Amino acid sequence: MKYIFSIGLLLFISNIKAQEILPADIQIKTALLAAPADQKETATVLGYDQAGKLVTLKKGTGNMICLADDPAKKGISVACYSANLEPFMARGRQLLAEGKTEEQKQEIRSKEIDEGKLKMPKDPNILYVLTGSEENYDKTTGELKDANMRYVFYVPYATLESTGMSAKPSIPGMPWLMEPGTAKAHIMIVPPKKN
Repeated sequence: MKYIFSIGLLLFISNIKAQEILPADIQIKTALLAAPADQKETATVLGYDQAGKLVTLKKGTGNMICLADDPAKKGISVACYSANLEPFMARGRQLLAEGKTEEQKQEIRSKEIDEGKLKMPKDPNILYVLTGSEENYDKTTGELKDANMRYVFYVPYATLESTGMSAKPSIPGMPWLMEPGTAKAHIMIVPPKKN
């Protein structure tokens, strides 16, 4: 019985740690690590209030939206994307909040785009994602060491033939096209990890 109680206590403590909501200024600073230097000042930043609800922490004047690290998820992951992608991104968050799985979210969004119910930009739009480990993150300063960046260019309905791209990279850092021929077709660029 003590063993079960100990495991339960550890899970409870780790859940509290995972749910820790950082101050807004730290969330903003960390989220902006994923933004291009010339767009940091004008970017809008979405983050979490003390109840864990996603809110606007910084209203920007530019075309970039940045998303703070989700305190309920392991590791550190922040993203910035073109404001043109916000309907697509917001719908994904809404579906997950409704209890849909990642797979269901993807299926529903694809169907809604194909049916014209969900707006997806016709021109290429970018998503920047910066990830790292909690061990390399300083939550008092918002700094993240040894982070890895990946770039995602959404190019709706692009195909391998129309782009001349491959369906997978053959060398580190090589761009490739994922989900070709669909509304969510996107070019992935994942620079090699730093040693």
